[in-house]
Amino acid sequence: MNVKLLQAMSLFGACLTSGLVAGLFAGFAYAVMPGLGRSDDHTFVEAMQKINVAILNGWFMFCFVGGLLLTVAALLLHLRSGNGVLPWIVAALVLYLAMFVITGAVNVPLNDELARAGDHVADPAVVRAHFESRWVTWNIVRALVTTVAFAALAYALVLHGRATATPTPPSGGEHSAGAHVVQDAVAQSDWGRVRSQDPSWGTPRQQA
Repeated sequence: MNVKLLQAMSLFGACLTSGLVAGLFAGFAYAVMPGLGRSDDHTFVEAMQKINVAILNGWFMFCFVGGLLLTVAALLLHLRSGNGVLPWIVAALVLYLAMFVITGAVNVPLNDELARAGDHVADPAVVRAHFESRWVTWNIVRALVTTVAFAALAYALVLHGRATATPTPPSGGEHSAGAHVVQDAVAQSDWGRVRSQDPSWGTPRQQA
Protein backbone atom coordinates (compact mmCIF):
# COMPACT_ATOMS: atom_id res chain seq x y z
CA MET A 1 0.00 0.00 0.00
CA ASN A 2 1.15 3.55 -0.78
CA VAL A 3 3.00 5.17 2.14
CA LYS A 4 1.17 8.47 1.61
CA LEU A 5 -2.13 6.66 1.84
CA LEU A 6 -1.08 4.98 5.10
CA GLN A 7 -0.01 8.35 6.46
CA ALA A 8 -3.35 9.89 5.57
CA MET A 9 -5.32 6.96 7.01
CA SER A 10 -3.43 6.96 10.32
CA LEU A 11 -3.81 10.73 10.66
CA PHE A 12 -7.50 10.60 9.86
CA GLY A 13 -8.08 7.74 12.31
CA ALA A 14 -6.15 9.50 15.07
CA CYS A 15 -8.06 12.71 14.43
CA LEU A 16 -11.42 10.94 14.46
CA THR A 17 -10.88 8.90 17.61
CA SER A 18 -9.29 11.74 19.58
CA GLY A 19 -12.16 13.99 18.53
CA LEU A 20 -14.71 11.47 19.79
CA VAL A 21 -12.91 11.17 23.13
CA ALA A 22 -12.66 14.95 23.44
CA GLY A 23 -16.37 15.21 22.69
CA LEU A 24 -17.18 12.63 25.35
CA PHE A 25 -15.24 14.44 28.07
CA ALA A 26 -16.62 17.79 26.96
CA GLY A 27 -20.16 16.39 27.08
CA PHE A 28 -19.60 15.37 30.69
CA ALA A 29 -18.18 18.83 31.44
CA TYR A 30 -21.00 20.95 30.03
CA ALA A 31 -24.03 18.65 30.25
CA VAL A 32 -23.81 15.44 32.27
CA MET A 33 -22.13 16.68 35.44
CA PRO A 34 -24.03 19.99 35.63
CA GLY A 35 -27.25 17.99 35.27
CA LEU A 36 -26.29 15.50 37.96
CA GLY A 37 -25.10 18.39 40.11
CA ARG A 38 -28.75 19.46 40.48
CA SER A 39 -29.82 16.06 41.78
CA ASP A 40 -29.87 14.83 45.38
CA ASP A 41 -26.91 13.00 46.90
CA HIS A 42 -28.29 9.49 46.55
CA THR A 43 -29.27 10.03 42.90
CA PHE A 44 -25.86 11.52 42.10
CA VAL A 45 -23.90 8.63 43.61
CA GLU A 46 -26.10 5.96 42.07
CA ALA A 47 -26.07 7.57 38.61
CA MET A 48 -22.28 7.94 38.55
CA GLN A 49 -21.79 4.37 39.70
CA LYS A 50 -23.95 3.12 36.83
CA ILE A 51 -22.29 5.43 34.28
CA ASN A 52 -18.83 4.23 35.30
CA VAL A 53 -19.90 0.64 34.67
CA ALA A 54 -21.73 1.30 31.41
CA ILE A 55 -18.93 3.31 29.84
CA LEU A 56 -16.51 0.38 29.92
CA ASN A 57 -17.62 -0.97 26.55
CA GLY A 58 -15.94 -1.77 23.26
CA TRP A 59 -16.79 1.51 21.54
CA PHE A 60 -15.29 3.59 24.33
CA MET A 61 -12.15 1.47 24.54
CA PHE A 62 -11.73 1.55 20.75
CA CYS A 63 -11.75 5.36 20.74
CA PHE A 64 -9.85 5.82 24.01
CA VAL A 65 -6.98 3.42 23.23
CA GLY A 66 -7.28 3.70 19.45
CA GLY A 67 -6.59 7.43 19.60
CA LEU A 68 -3.25 6.76 21.24
CA LEU A 69 -2.24 3.87 18.96
CA LEU A 70 -3.23 5.68 15.77
CA THR A 71 -1.36 8.82 16.82
CA VAL A 72 1.76 6.75 17.47
CA ALA A 73 1.32 5.09 14.06
CA ALA A 74 0.96 8.48 12.38
CA LEU A 75 4.11 9.66 14.16
CA LEU A 76 6.15 6.68 12.97
CA LEU A 77 4.89 7.00 9.40
CA HIS A 78 5.80 10.71 9.27
CA LEU A 79 9.26 10.50 10.83
CA ARG A 80 10.96 11.23 7.50
CA SER A 81 8.21 13.09 5.70
CA GLY A 82 9.73 16.56 6.04
CA ASN A 83 6.43 18.27 5.25
CA GLY A 84 5.93 20.11 8.55
CA VAL A 85 3.39 17.59 9.87
CA LEU A 86 5.61 15.87 12.44
CA PRO A 87 5.74 18.65 15.11
CA TRP A 88 1.94 18.78 15.24
CA ILE A 89 1.67 15.01 15.63
CA VAL A 90 4.25 15.09 18.43
CA ALA A 91 2.30 17.85 20.19
CA ALA A 92 -0.92 15.86 19.85
CA LEU A 93 0.73 12.72 21.22
CA VAL A 94 2.11 14.57 24.26
CA LEU A 95 -1.32 16.07 24.98
CA TYR A 96 -3.09 12.75 24.52
CA LEU A 97 -0.64 11.07 26.89
CA ALA A 98 -1.32 13.85 29.40
CA MET A 99 -5.01 12.94 29.20
CA PHE A 100 -4.11 9.29 29.87
CA VAL A 101 -2.11 10.30 32.95
CA ILE A 102 -4.94 12.48 34.29
CA THR A 103 -7.49 9.74 33.74
CA GLY A 104 -5.34 7.04 35.33
CA ALA A 105 -4.12 9.14 38.25
CA VAL A 106 -7.30 11.01 39.18
CA ASN A 107 -10.58 10.04 37.50
CA VAL A 108 -10.23 6.24 37.54
CA PRO A 109 -9.21 6.04 41.26
CA LEU A 110 -12.17 8.27 42.13
CA ASN A 111 -14.46 6.01 40.11
CA ASP A 112 -13.10 2.98 41.96
CA GLU A 113 -13.71 4.62 45.34
CA LEU A 114 -17.24 5.42 44.31
CA ALA A 115 -17.80 1.79 43.27
CA ARG A 116 -16.49 0.53 46.62
CA ALA A 117 -19.14 2.57 48.40
CA GLY A 118 -21.62 -0.11 47.30
CA ASP A 119 -25.25 0.00 46.27
CA HIS A 120 -26.55 1.06 49.68
CA VAL A 121 -24.47 4.06 50.72
CA ALA A 122 -24.92 4.96 54.36
CA ASP A 123 -23.97 8.62 53.88
CA PRO A 124 -24.14 9.59 50.19
CA ALA A 125 -23.43 13.25 51.00
CA VAL A 126 -19.95 12.38 52.28
CA VAL A 127 -19.23 10.11 49.32
CA ARG A 128 -20.39 12.80 46.92
CA ALA A 129 -18.36 15.53 48.58
CA HIS A 130 -15.21 13.45 48.31
CA PHE A 131 -15.86 12.65 44.64
CA GLU A 132 -17.69 15.39 42.78
CA SER A 133 -15.57 18.52 42.89
CA ARG A 134 -12.25 16.83 42.14
CA TRP A 135 -13.64 14.59 39.43
CA VAL A 136 -15.41 17.47 37.67
CA THR A 137 -12.33 19.72 37.78
CA TRP A 138 -9.96 17.18 36.31
CA ASN A 139 -12.50 16.08 33.73
CA ILE A 140 -12.58 19.66 32.45
CA VAL A 141 -8.79 19.65 32.28
CA ARG A 142 -8.64 16.41 30.30
CA ALA A 143 -11.44 17.63 28.01
CA LEU A 144 -9.41 20.74 27.16
CA VAL A 145 -6.18 18.76 26.70
CA THR A 146 -7.82 16.23 24.39
CA THR A 147 -9.56 18.96 22.40
CA VAL A 148 -6.23 20.68 21.73
CA ALA A 149 -4.75 17.32 20.72
CA PHE A 150 -7.62 16.84 18.28
CA ALA A 151 -7.04 20.34 16.84
CA ALA A 152 -3.33 19.60 16.37
CA LEU A 153 -4.10 16.36 14.53
CA ALA A 154 -6.70 18.11 12.36
CA TYR A 155 -4.15 20.74 11.35
CA ALA A 156 -1.57 18.02 10.68
CA LEU A 157 -4.09 16.34 8.39
CA VAL A 158 -4.58 19.61 6.52
CA LEU A 159 -0.82 20.05 6.10
CA HIS A 160 -0.48 16.48 4.88
CA GLY A 161 -3.20 17.09 2.31
CA ARG A 162 -1.50 20.23 1.04
CA ALA A 163 1.89 18.52 0.81
CA THR A 164 0.57 15.54 -1.14
CA ALA A 165 -1.94 17.31 -3.36
CA THR A 166 -1.46 16.78 -7.11
CA PRO A 167 -1.16 20.08 -9.05
CA THR A 168 -4.18 20.57 -11.32
CA PRO A 169 -3.72 21.62 -14.96
CA PRO A 170 -5.03 25.03 -16.09
CA SER A 171 -8.75 25.17 -16.69
CA GLY A 172 -10.31 24.97 -20.14
CA GLY A 173 -11.01 28.70 -20.11
CA GLU A 174 -7.31 29.49 -19.73
CA HIS A 175 -6.48 27.10 -22.57
CA SER A 176 -9.09 28.79 -24.75
CA ALA A 177 -7.76 32.25 -23.96
CA GLY A 178 -4.23 31.14 -24.82
CA ALA A 179 -5.43 29.61 -28.08
CA HIS A 180 -7.16 32.86 -29.07
CA VAL A 181 -3.97 34.82 -28.40
CA VAL A 182 -1.97 32.49 -30.65
CA GLN A 183 -4.63 32.63 -33.38
CA ASP A 184 -4.69 36.44 -33.29
CA ALA A 185 -0.90 36.57 -33.57
CA VAL A 186 -0.95 34.22 -36.55
CA ALA A 187 -3.70 36.24 -38.23
CA GLN A 188 -1.85 39.51 -37.79
CA SER A 189 1.32 37.92 -39.22
CA ASP A 190 -0.57 36.69 -42.29
CA TRP A 191 -2.18 40.11 -42.81
CA GLY A 192 1.20 41.82 -42.68
CA ARG A 193 2.62 39.36 -45.19
CA VAL A 194 -0.27 39.98 -47.61
CA ARG A 195 0.11 43.75 -47.40
CA SER A 196 3.84 43.58 -48.00
CA GLN A 197 3.25 41.62 -51.18
CA ASP A 198 0.48 43.89 -52.46
CA PRO A 199 0.66 47.42 -51.00
CA SER A 200 -2.65 48.34 -52.64
CA TRP A 201 -4.46 45.68 -50.60
CA GLY A 202 -6.90 47.17 -48.20
CA THR A 203 -7.98 50.09 -50.43
CA PRO A 204 -11.68 50.45 -51.03
CA ARG A 205 -11.25 49.15 -54.60
CA GLN A 206 -9.54 45.94 -53.44
CA GLN A 207 -11.98 45.40 -50.61
CA ALA A 208 -14.90 45.75 -53.04
